[in-house]
Amino acid sequence: MVPKTSKLNEVRLWGLLLILIGMGIMILGTAGIVYWGSAGKAFASVFLVIGMLCMLGSVALYFWAGIMSTSAIQLECPECGKRTKMLGKTDRCMFCKTILTVDPEVAGIQPDGRSGGQGG
Repeated sequence: MVPKTSKLNEVRLWGLLLILIGMGIMILGTAGIVYWGSAGKAFASVFLVIGMLCMLGSVALYFWAGIMSTSAIQLECPECGKRTKMLGKTDRCMFCKTILTVDPEVAGIQPDGRSGGQGG
């Protein structure tokens, strides 16, 4: 089972992975010159362009995460007490991974303010 994380951290993780994949592809491309000499230049240029596109994609993802971060709701996590950012109606704490919500339906809170659990 893969542990879940907050939506902002998820987007940042994909941005980091794109950077690492792009750098790896660029290194493989330059290795073509080492192995095949002048004949590997075409191989290297193709891989350098693909790696550059991956890295530009990561820049776009980080930019998007930054834009989303500015409009995110900031609240204090009830579990760990740290300030965290929340996107949408439900999200997870960026630190302790607790599920957070601002939707009374999901939280089980009735319109009169009582919690909607079993009992009494």
